[in-house]
Amino acid sequence: MGYDEVGRERSTEPSSGVPAAVLENVFDDPTHGEPGRDRIGVHLGWELLLLAGLAALGWLLWQDDPAALRGGNLRTLLVAAVGLGLLALAAGLSLRTAAPNLAVGPIAVAAALHYAEQGDRGLLASVGPAVAVAALGGLAVALVVVVLHVPGWAASLAGAAGVVVYIERRSAPVLVQGDYDPGRSAGYLFAGFAAVAVLGGLFGAIRAVRRLAGRYRPISDPARRRGTLAAVVTAVALVGSSVLAALAGVLLAANGPELVAPTSGLDWTVLAVGVTLLAGTSAYGRRGGVFGTLLAVGVVTLFQTYAPERGWTLSTWAVGGAVLGVGLLVTRLVETFGRPRPGSIDKPEPVSDGTISTGWTMPQSQPVDNWPPTLPTPAAPQPVDPWRDPRWEDGPRRWDTDER
Repeated sequence: MGYDEVGRERSTEPSSGVPAAVLENVFDDPTHGEPGRDRIGVHLGWELLLLAGLAALGWLLWQDDPAALRGGNLRTLLVAAVGLGLLALAAGLSLRTAAPNLAVGPIAVAAALHYAEQGDRGLLASVGPAVAVAALGGLAVALVVVVLHVPGWAASLAGAAGVVVYIERRSAPVLVQGDYDPGRSAGYLFAGFAAVAVLGGLFGAIRAVRRLAGRYRPISDPARRRGTLAAVVTAVALVGSSVLAALAGVLLAANGPELVAPTSGLDWTVLAVGVTLLAGTSAYGRRGGVFGTLLAVGVVTLFQTYAPERGWTLSTWAVGGAVLGVGLLVTRLVETFGRPRPGSIDKPEPVSDGTISTGWTMPQSQPVDNWPPTLPTPAAPQPVDPWRDPRWEDGPRRWDTDER
């Protein structure tokens, strides 16, 4: 497919004098990357603020309506958090690869409508086709993105338009036919989501994993291909995000009211992307935190539960737009203070020859001059013209002596 492996064909050392092998370890991109490791402290600091906000909202909700955090209401709240969390994971997975999937909201609504219509056939028979169609749709979008090398948001927006056409075939809300109650396993569902979110953040903080996931992020010309490996990783992320969005839609339909409205779902896309950015994931891709997704989902879920208690009527568009605006500020914070410090280049680890294990390294031999030194080569002697011998001109001539 003619992907350009930027910098892979050049083995010469850069102008900085640092060996190419060292640059491969300390740069996110050996040719155009920034030297050093990303600073994770900015993410941890922001996550502490999210934790404080989560605690404050929980305390306020407890003061106004303690029953909202007990019994069945608590289980419903946990399932709603898992549904929103799966949408946030779907958006975050595509954002980390710098190919945002804007179709996650419509996919969730389409999956919810399908489950509402086919739920009486059983959980597996109703969820399986929805997940399979979502995976195939994600694969189609991924092929457009990586083969044509076009922005993920543009290709996924086109895919979202196709899903909205499927949704608009229904003119009235659909009654949920299935009897699956996710509230009975709310604790397990929330624990599973929390484990996936935190483990994903931990793996994403590893330099090699972060570099692999963020290879599609442009470094100079955004239209330049980033290589076959970047294309494969991006395609897997788009397919995975589509599957997670479908599962989120099924969970929200089973946990919500009995009727599923045939809306476009773009408001859920705005909310999911906003929660992801609020969690500390950069809108440019690659960078992200550890506990941010879990905390951001908790903050937004508690706020959506607390707002009606205060008499506030807020639509998903309003909440999503506000969260997205704050998330853009967080992106600027992450990109400004999360990048490597200027001039920080990691020192290469000592290399052992297999016989000495003390950590000492032998200095590399330097080229030496010729030894022993040779004398300079004398110039070749010039031939002497016998007719220009000085004695023929300067010496006394015989005929002059005879005349005297």
